Amino acid sequence: MEYVSRLPRPPLDGLIDDLYYLEGAPPYARLTLPASPAAFLVVNLGAPFRIRAGSDIETAEFVDGCVVTTPTRAFEFGYPLRTRSVGVHFKPWGMAPFLPMPAAELCDRPATIEQVWGRPATAELRDRLATAEGPHEMLTLLEEELTRRLGEAAGLGLVRHTSRIIAATSGAVAIDDLRVSAGVSSTHLAQRFKELIGVTPKRFARTYRFAATVLSINPAEPIDWADLAGGAGYFDQAHFGHEFRAFTGLTPTRYVEVRRRFLREHPGHVLDGWPLPTD
Repeated sequence: MEYVSRLPRPPLDGLIDDLYYLEGAPPYARLTLPASPAAFLVVNLGAPFRIRAGSDIETAEFVDGCVVTTPTRAFEFGYPLRTRSVGVHFKPWGMAPFLPMPAAELCDRPATIEQVWGRPATAELRDRLATAEGPHEMLTLLEEELTRRLGEAAGLGLVRHTSRIIAATSGAVAIDDLRVSAGVSSTHLAQRFKELIGVTPKRFARTYRFAATVLSINPAEPIDWADLAGGAGYFDQAHFGHEFRAFTGLTPTRYVEVRRRFLREHPGHVLDGWPLPTD
C-alpha cells in the first residue's frame, strides 16, 4: 500500500496535522478506528467504502468520501479490494473553519463530502484530483481547495488554547481549572467546544487521556495493566477496562491480541499504528 503524507503551509498548518494520499490493497477487509481526539476528511477516488459508526448496527456506503468530527466511539471501516483516496488529519479544532454546521451535528455521524460542501463542488474536486499527475500534485490541489474554503470560526482561539492544555496534560486536568484558565463560564466553554470540536471539554479530555494511554502501549512487550491504568490517572484497573470497552468495543487484553496479530501478519505496514482488524 502506498502512503504519502506532508504538512500543509500556513495558515493551514495551525489547523491540520497532515495531508495524505493512500492507494492499494488494505490488509483487511474491515478495520476499526478507536475513538481519538481528532477529526478527519477523506476524499474517495476509488470504489465506495462502508462505515459503521458508534453503536450503529447498519453500515452506510460512502462514494465521494466522508467527514468525521471528533469521534467518541470506535468506527468500523469496510474497504474495497483496492482503495484510493486523499485526506486530511485535522487538529481537534481544525475542521471547524471548513464546516457549514456546528461540529456537534456530525458527532459520531459521518457525513459525505457532498453533504458538507455540496454536489457540484465535490464532483469538481474529485474530477481534478482523479486527473492529477501523481500524489504530490493531488495533495497540492487538496491544499488549495482547503485554503479557498478557509472561513472564520467564532471562539477558535479559546478552544485551541484550552485544547492545548488538555493535550499537555494528556487529558488529566480538572474542567474547572480549564474554565479558570480560559476566563469564561463552564457553559460558554462547553458550548464553544461542541460547536468547534463536537464534544464538551470533559468528553474531549476523557478521549485524550484514553488515546494517550493506548498510544503508550507497546504490544510487543509484556504489559502491566494495573500500572498502566494508575499511571494514566484512572481510579483502578476496572475503571480503565470500562473506558477501554467504551472507546474501542474491546477489552484491553483482546485489543493487544489483535494488535499483535496485525504486527505479525503485516510487519512494517503503513497502517500498523492505528488499525484493529476485525476479520
